[in-house]
Amino acid sequence: MIQYQTGRKLSVEEFIDVLNRSTLGERRPVNDRERMEQMLTAAQILVTAWEGEVLIGVSRALSDFSFCTYLADLAVDERYQHQGIGRTLLELTHEVAGLQTSLILLAAPKAVDYYPKIGMKRSEVCFLKDRIH
Repeated sequence: MIQYQTGRKLSVEEFIDVLNRSTLGERRPVNDRERMEQMLTAAQILVTAWEGEVLIGVSRALSDFSFCTYLADLAVDERYQHQGIGRTLLELTHEVAGLQTSLILLAAPKAVDYYPKIGMKRSEVCFLKDRIH
């Protein structure tokens, strides 16, 4: 049975491990432990999915809890995908942030077709300035 938790502290190793098992690790600086630690500790919202003591999914977000919430990571272990875990993580994240906020994310290329299936709409007005490193 999948258990969801909000605010549970994760070790940077657990965070990196679930990102790698989800393939999102391909797009995150998982070899830079200090940067990963900073990403994890700076998150204002952390929602996790567990099977027993095994972390199988994570949602990491930044929010002003009033107007907008940026979903920085939504990762589910590949072995657990297509079971509604990502959708539940996303919905719980939005509830924690406040349903009055807009939930915003940049999709990983492999997930572009996933988000419309769970009720998110594609935006044609997003702009991005790439990071330098």
